[in-house]
Amino acid sequence: MSRGDAWAGGARTGSGAGVGASSPPVSGRAGVPGSVPAPTPLPDSRAEHAAPHPLRFGYGTNGLTDLRLDDALTLLADLGYDGVGLTLDHMHLDPLAPDLPARTRHLARRLDALGLGVTVETGARYILDPRRKHGPSLIDPAPEDRARRTALLIRAVEIAEELGAEAVHCFSGVLPESERRQGREQAREQAREPASAPETTRGPADTPEPAPESAQPPEPPRNPAQPPNATPPRPPTTSASPHEPPPPRTPNPAPATPHPPTPPHPTAWTRLADSLTPVLARAATADIPLAVEPEPGHLLATLADFHHLRTLLDDPAHLGLTLDIGHCQCLEPLSPADCVRAAAPWLRHVQIEDMRRGVHEHLPLGDGEIDFPPVLAALAATGYQGLTVVELPRHSHAGPHQATRSLPFLTAAATS
Repeated sequence: MSRGDAWAGGARTGSGAGVGASSPPVSGRAGVPGSVPAPTPLPDSRAEHAAPHPLRFGYGTNGLTDLRLDDALTLLADLGYDGVGLTLDHMHLDPLAPDLPARTRHLARRLDALGLGVTVETGARYILDPRRKHGPSLIDPAPEDRARRTALLIRAVEIAEELGAEAVHCFSGVLPESERRQGREQAREQAREPASAPETTRGPADTPEPAPESAQPPEPPRNPAQPPNATPPRPPTTSASPHEPPPPRTPNPAPATPHPPTPPHPTAWTRLADSLTPVLARAATADIPLAVEPEPGHLLATLADFHHLRTLLDDPAHLGLTLDIGHCQCLEPLSPADCVRAAAPWLRHVQIEDMRRGVHEHLPLGDGEIDFPPVLAALAATGYQGLTVVELPRHSHAGPHQATRSLPFLTAAATS
């Protein structure tokens, strides 16, 4: 069975069992009303005229941290949301507090009663370290620190199994400053080597490190009246008639397709792959996708980085992608709509907010530069059936207001 068949465009079609040893037992359950149903095949006469699967919108609890969890869920259900992106944090289903199994079962019943789907998110800022944002990470130098993050993700999978969640979200983490500095120095050394062209590298905020001026190849002389990237003029033809078409031009040979450049920091990539391996094993047992998010400034920051991780891990079936639409606007070379199309085969979870190019700041919908109708049309056209979750983690002070205005905004954009 192919991965596309197994996951049905983002919807989980099976249920697993089994409990990892890293956390208190959390039993699995099947047939959850809040889960995404498998698509029902249409009769052949209607299939080619079927409309795209309707989008399902949710709101992230990391944007409702001033509300008790039950109050936040009730608000979202009353507003008409289809689901919730549940960030495990000290105020919302603390994964490290006592009585986790009982609290999780209670939450599962509440989600069922409200008819809300759920994804489990693990981006809480200080859940493991009260002094270091998102620390420790999956790529920290100390094995014991990486193990703490791995254990948290395994526990998140167990919680997701009990809740009947559609996906578990995670991200790589930020390189330590010492390793970022070392990577920049190596890039400079490569740029100075005359025997080979410098490789592209990325700094801590995904800003390419410029090569020294001396390393740049000299530009050929150019006619000052000619635009910088213009095609050189053709020699004049010798046609006797001004109406005779010029001889056909010889097309330029197609450029060879280069191999994607290997990202820098190979040791950190090995740490990431090793740290995720036991999490993916537990996700396979639970039959829940682990949806990795490219995060600006992190080791895994782009769609290209996600594919590098897939290659390192030999493309496991339960490894999927969390696509943040704002991040696409911030730093991807493709437009957000084209990012959706490119990511479709691996899409397991979607986060959405507005953003501006080059600035990693989550903005309320309509306050940035994203043209949402084409993005949502592309998402619907892929057949994606998972949740599309509004993520405004810095707007909890106005969380109910933002939740109230976001759903009509998205509904209008999806139908325009």
